[in-house]
Amino acid sequence: MGLESRYSSLPLSKFVVVPVPFEKTVCYGHGTAKGPAAVIEASTQIELWDEETKTETWELGINTQPAVNCKGSTNTVFKNIDKTVRNLMQYKAIPFYIGGEHTVTQALAQPYIEKYKDLSILHFDAHADLRETFEGTPKSHACALYPASRQVPVVQVGIRSVASEEKQYCNAGKVTTFLMHENRDIKKLIPQVLKKLTDTVYITIDVDGFDPSVIPATGTPQPGGFMWYEALDLFREVIKHKKIVAVDVVEACQRKADVITEFNVSKLIYRLMGYLALKDQKKK
Repeated sequence: MGLESRYSSLPLSKFVVVPVPFEKTVCYGHGTAKGPAAVIEASTQIELWDEETKTETWELGINTQPAVNCKGSTNTVFKNIDKTVRNLMQYKAIPFYIGGEHTVTQALAQPYIEKYKDLSILHFDAHADLRETFEGTPKSHACALYPASRQVPVVQVGIRSVASEEKQYCNAGKVTTFLMHENRDIKKLIPQVLKKLTDTVYITIDVDGFDPSVIPATGTPQPGGFMWYEALDLFREVIKHKKIVAVDVVEACQRKADVITEFNVSKLIYRLMGYLALKDQKKK
């Protein structure tokens, strides 16, 4: 966000932003590798006072890390991600990871799954992402939540695209899937989501969970997604009632036509930081 060093030092910061520009398995729209840099650039245009939370969130400190090295094989990239995550775990800062394609969640979430025995995952997405493999690999954006779903509770919201081979995993085992067309009343949905989540939560946000009118530049947009304030209502309540250990925001692309997506994603991240800041204020 263009902050001076005293508000962006990692040891002193409440939040840390980590770009993860990985793009290897996208099968339709491209550009997720450029998403993190575009979002970070857009963040310099955000007003520092949050008009909803009434907080100067930046004063708590926001550190931005160098991008994770995403060159080489997927296995090499996963090792780089794992090393980055485990290093950040020694700091108090809550991480916000910016993808990149959704595949990165497999590597990002695993250290948290291992550390927090009561962890659950809130999965905000248009797609179920529960295939075991896709196009010959288990490390694919279409398989992003499958490994985690074998280990911890996964609560899916915004889902409106499910493949034949993954429908068996929806609302089965550790997975709770709230299909979008069946759960359009956000006031009724939120209590159900809170009930299914454990006290400790990792949030993964595929931006195509939003309606394309809110986030237009993403690889596989789907009609009928969350509008801006509906999604914020959900995230606000989850953050209010649960311990959030990390957030990833993935699948934002950069396109020449406009800067809507990168700005809105940047605004989203800052707003989520604002909810976390407000929670800290109320504790005091």
